[in-house]
Amino acid sequence: MDVNIRGKNVGITDRFESYVEAKTDKVEGLLPRAQAFEVRVSRQSDRSPQHGDHVEITLIGPGPVIRAESAGGDKYSAFDIAYGRVLERIRRMKDKRQDRRGRGRTSLADAAANDFKTIDVTPAPLEVLEAVATGEVPVVNSEEQDYSPVVIRTKEFPAERMGVEDAVDRMELVGHDFFLFIEEEGGSPSVVYRRKGWNYGVISLSETA
Repeated sequence: MDVNIRGKNVGITDRFESYVEAKTDKVEGLLPRAQAFEVRVSRQSDRSPQHGDHVEITLIGPGPVIRAESAGGDKYSAFDIAYGRVLERIRRMKDKRQDRRGRGRTSLADAAANDFKTIDVTPAPLEVLEAVATGEVPVVNSEEQDYSPVVIRTKEFPAERMGVEDAVDRMELVGHDFFLFIEEEGGSPSVVYRRKGWNYGVISLSETA
């Protein structure tokens, strides 16, 4: 896994680089196939209400990009907070993958070994396969249907109630540019979306016409 550290208005010392690289050992243990661990450190402006340093961490796949950021009195404390958030998001992602794998899925090899009885699929008889191969049974060609350049695909997910910050975390974890959810306090359908840089926006629906 490549480790890239960049600074803006702040110097990156060898000591800080060694500190970050030592911390990445745990990330590699959790995600052995991770490709890059990027750290961006910036010094807060004196005019900013928060003095100190700001750290942004980006962990690149395979899979969804995981991001976290934090501010602290110095780059070490800011990094530790952001690093802890990255570890927490990795654990959430691995827990969800484990849950999905344990929902009674059957591999194709296991299903075929049991004549597909475990997944309620009946293989076609040999006579039917031979009839299709010889042309005795016509095969419907989907390309003969009316062509339309507009393809609308629909997906439906169970609604989840959460706060805006949690919705942003979920959006970053799955690597999408937006995330739909039910706002926890007001109960209104909402969407968070990514804007330029590290800015985010929220759109909510109101029941009033």
